Amino acid sequence: MQLKKMPRRKRLSAGRAPLILFLCQMISALDVPLDPKLLEDLVQPPTITQQSPKDYIIDPRENIVIQCEAKGKPPPSFSWTRNGTHFDIDKDPLVTMKPGSGTLTINIMSEGKAETYEGVYQCTARNERGAAISNNIVVRPSRSPLWTKEKLEPIILRNGQSLILPCRPPLGLPPPIIFWMDNSFQRLPQSERVSQGLNGDLYFSNVLPEDTREDYICYARFNHTQTIQQKQPISVKVISVDELNDTVAANLNDTEFYSAKSNRERPPTFLTPEGNASHKEELRGNVLSLECIAEGLPTPIIYWIKEDGTLPINRTFYRNFKKTLQIIQVSEADSGNYQCIAKNPLGAIHHTISVTVKAAPYWIMAPQNLVLSPGEDGRLTCGANGSPKPRISWLLNGVPVEIAPDDPSRKIDGDTIIFSNVQERSSAVYQCNASNEYGYLLANAFVNVLAEPPRILTSANTLYQVIADRPALLDCAFFGSPLPTIEWFKGAKGSALREDIYVLHENGTLEIPVAQKDSTGTYTCVARNKLGMAKNEVHLEIKDATRIIKQPEYAVMQRGGTVSFECKVKHDHTLIPTITWLKDNGELPNDGRFTVDKDHLVVADVRDDDGGTYTCVANTTLDNVSASAVLSVVDVPNPPFDLELTDQLDKSVQLSWTPGSDNNSPITKFIIEYEDAMHEAGLWHLQTEVSGMQTTAQLKLSPYVNYSFRVMAVNSLGRSLPSEASEQYLTKAAEPDTNPTAVEGLGSEPDNLVITWKPLNGFESNGPGLQYKVSWRQKDGDDEWTSVVVANVSKYIVSGTPTFVPYLIKVQALNDVGFAPEPAVVMGHSGEDLPMVAPGNVHVNVVNSTLAEVHWDPVPLKSIRGHLQGYRIYYWKAQSSSKRNRRHLEKKILTFQGSKTHGMLPGLEPFSHYTLNVRVVNGKGEGPASPDRVFNTPEGVPSAPSSLKIVNPTLDSLTLEWDPPSRPNGILTEYTLKYQPINSTHELGPLVDLKIPANKTRWTLKNLNFSTRYKFYFYAQTAAGSGSQITEEAVTAVDEAMASRQVDIATQGWFIGLMCAVALLILILLIVCFIRRNKGGKYPVKEKEDAHADPEIQPMKEDDGTFGEYSDAEDHKPLKKGSRTPSDRTVKKEDSDDSLVDYGEGVNGQFNEDGSFIGQYSGKKEKEPAEGNESSEAPSPVNAMNSFV
Repeated sequence: MQLKKMPRRKRLSAGRAPLILFLCQMISALDVPLDPKLLEDLVQPPTITQQSPKDYIIDPRENIVIQCEAKGKPPPSFSWTRNGTHFDIDKDPLVTMKPGSGTLTINIMSEGKAETYEGVYQCTARNERGAAISNNIVVRPSRSPLWTKEKLEPIILRNGQSLILPCRPPLGLPPPIIFWMDNSFQRLPQSERVSQGLNGDLYFSNVLPEDTREDYICYARFNHTQTIQQKQPISVKVISVDELNDTVAANLNDTEFYSAKSNRERPPTFLTPEGNASHKEELRGNVLSLECIAEGLPTPIIYWIKEDGTLPINRTFYRNFKKTLQIIQVSEADSGNYQCIAKNPLGAIHHTISVTVKAAPYWIMAPQNLVLSPGEDGRLTCGANGSPKPRISWLLNGVPVEIAPDDPSRKIDGDTIIFSNVQERSSAVYQCNASNEYGYLLANAFVNVLAEPPRILTSANTLYQVIADRPALLDCAFFGSPLPTIEWFKGAKGSALREDIYVLHENGTLEIPVAQKDSTGTYTCVARNKLGMAKNEVHLEIKDATRIIKQPEYAVMQRGGTVSFECKVKHDHTLIPTITWLKDNGELPNDGRFTVDKDHLVVADVRDDDGGTYTCVANTTLDNVSASAVLSVVDVPNPPFDLELTDQLDKSVQLSWTPGSDNNSPITKFIIEYEDAMHEAGLWHLQTEVSGMQTTAQLKLSPYVNYSFRVMAVNSLGRSLPSEASEQYLTKAAEPDTNPTAVEGLGSEPDNLVITWKPLNGFESNGPGLQYKVSWRQKDGDDEWTSVVVANVSKYIVSGTPTFVPYLIKVQALNDVGFAPEPAVVMGHSGEDLPMVAPGNVHVNVVNSTLAEVHWDPVPLKSIRGHLQGYRIYYWKAQSSSKRNRRHLEKKILTFQGSKTHGMLPGLEPFSHYTLNVRVVNGKGEGPASPDRVFNTPEGVPSAPSSLKIVNPTLDSLTLEWDPPSRPNGILTEYTLKYQPINSTHELGPLVDLKIPANKTRWTLKNLNFSTRYKFYFYAQTAAGSGSQITEEAVTAVDEAMASRQVDIATQGWFIGLMCAVALLILILLIVCFIRRNKGGKYPVKEKEDAHADPEIQPMKEDDGTFGEYSDAEDHKPLKKGSRTPSDRTVKKEDSDDSLVDYGEGVNGQFNEDGSFIGQYSGKKEKEPAEGNESSEAPSPVNAMNSFV
């Protein structure tokens, strides 16, 4: 929506009302608005708008410009006085006045001197309504005089003495800035010992030999003229006591020499100020500077206090190494006694400075211009203060009021002039002068008596646009004399707006505290006084506030990741917002990692300095809203540093460290690792872990280890990089603390014992010369321990042992210092040999055709000659009982752990001949096999026939061909064939059961219905039972003559009419059923509908009229009468896996040229596509009826 173009529009932003109004409500401070059109008509006394400073220092090399600007109506004329007398500028060719202004330009660059025009100047601006005057402007040229020539003698003094190098610069205007430098224009270094005073002198609390130099130069810089003057260099030589005695001896030949005490330490004394007390006076508003410089050895330190109070915190500063105390914006409250104290180890002194703060006059309330109408009253007040209190005097148009013409409307009462019943002749400019010994103030204030009808200064038809629910301020800037009254109206015929709803300000502004949508409209401001009336219309539009409906959310991001802040804004449709993103209230970094699209700010590859507050600011021309979110950049901690080892003992040490940055994720723990540089250099091991609050740890140490430590910090994001390694610490050697572990005794041969152990590492050795004492003896004998000491091995072989005898074994560590504690004794065995005896009494129980159970007797333990691992059965299929041809197969093995004496053999083949034997197993291997045992598995059910095909279909016969089962699992006794017809609606006919001899592989079924689909179920049988079935479907051939008769019947008119009548009857029945069902009634098929969502597809059986069902090839059960097919035309899973939908609404077959059917159907869930031409037509009604015949 486009806004209508208005002559002028104003927009009021939230929380800020641009009151560009004229303060008409206070008669005592009324100013004439500077509206150009108004100024063309109104007269106004002069007002000084610009003038040069009271103390005006000029550059003598440039022209002198003395400013004086004023306004008024009619425009004022200007005149000047110089040193109290009229300054006739027309008589001086070097002086010109700027046109329309009182500003003077004195051209001294062409000729003349600045000193000629030095003096006190005052400007007067005058028109018919009065005269305004400027301050007294004291014009003085700046001066930068040269230093007087003087001969400076070199200064020689003893080491430790105090020294003051005087500067004493020439008096300039303004005073110069002092600093000390050398010949190379390098500033001389200053410190607590050497510093420059406020007067420019250079003070040495005590001198040192390095203070010797010949170029101490004081410089004075005169800023006004941009010149620098320098003093003659001062030479200083600092000599020791011995050098001084040599000089005295050479020059005086005297026996009195300086003693060494010349360089002796001494208590402080003040170099400046002198004495115990001094006085300082300063003016209000200036900077108070107090200085104390002391000498002494060692160098004294300066302290400051205020005796009767405290130093102001925010206004107190220390300069020059605390030798200078400065208080800015000093006031009368800062008066009092200030004490400086100088201290060194030998004593202290103090100096009291009494401070008095005086004040040049300053305004409390300067007089304000008055605009009055004839007959009104008013007053001018000149409120000023100072110390001492200033004297107030009044002038009228630049003349003392005492000698000015009388005015009956004027009465003077000290600092106030009271006006009553003024007239136009009362118009004038009054000057108030407040002065004391420290300065003066001069202010002009006019009284302008006007008679003017109301005028409204706000532009007509101004358009204000305001955000809803915020204040609206409608301007009505006005002027009139007498002061007009203001009324506001809304709409063309509205009544005056009341103050119970609106706020009517005295300056004419109408305030609507809470603007609503219905506040939109046109408002009229009417101004009235006794001289007339004026009105003005303004327009107000209310806009919807801008809102952030999706604010950015607090985010925590690991360094290097990418973070996104979202900011969605809803706004008034007539306003166009701009979205700005800020970081920490400043602009986003100028970095390509920061990308901004419509609603998102994305920061990629986040760095540490990206953390902070991100603010989304939505700005319109009327309002702005913002929302902020904090980004915390986290990462694993920085590594600790400054590792230090303390309290170093034989078996402990204290480690301390300094944590690195936690990267905004608190450190939860520290991990301490150690390196053994002696035994495993470069490998670090865990020493301990401590809390993240600790920075020290007491570490337990092992002997004879050259330790280095490092520390890692851990927070929620992971662990830091390791710190730098600590210094190395070598502990003393000691005997081993532990013995080898994992001691075992096993024989590798029948006549040996192999003793093995896990050796100690270098860290565990506790000293040099690590060895192992290996001891053994038979467990059941009375032999003594046999021992041997070995080194650098972890295995020892004892030879000549009996076979598989238990032994007691122990391994003890020792080094050059001593033995480890007594080791634990473990038991082992000498080497094993193969078992000698086979299991006996092996017999087999056949459980079924695929499972047999084997039993055997255990062998004697002594014959095992080793650790019993279990028993192993070897079995294999030797021949097939059905074919009687021996055929050896791969042997199979089953192992039974432990001492079991029976086991099951699963997975056997039915009707098979098996052979097995059993062997005992120990750690060395298998023993001899038991005698072979033979057993036979009984017959099982056969597998499904390998294939089933239907060939040679005729009108009333089908021929089946098949292959026998691939796994007969016995002797086949017969085949069973079951089949049933399927009509065009997939209803199943009666099931026929037929037995076929086992020696047949082909069978022809006769007396079948023509053009009928049949489903076949075929399986083989043994004495154990029936095997898995295979299914197939086929269709008998079509009778072409009958088909043509069916087509003829289908085209007869009577048949078509009959079918239409049947369809109409069904439709009527459906409508009646629908109506009855909606009424909640029962109807005959209600129960059937409840059970079947689509009963129309249920086929009717011939015998009882119930709905039938047929089963798929994978269904091996006879069909149940009365079973139902679900309404989605799928067979329930428990009945069949095939879907009736596979068969469609008719038979899509393939025929030869003579009409015979050659298609084949499989028992799969999806029909194989028929080759050749396919028919997509539904069967005719005749076909549908014939299918039940």
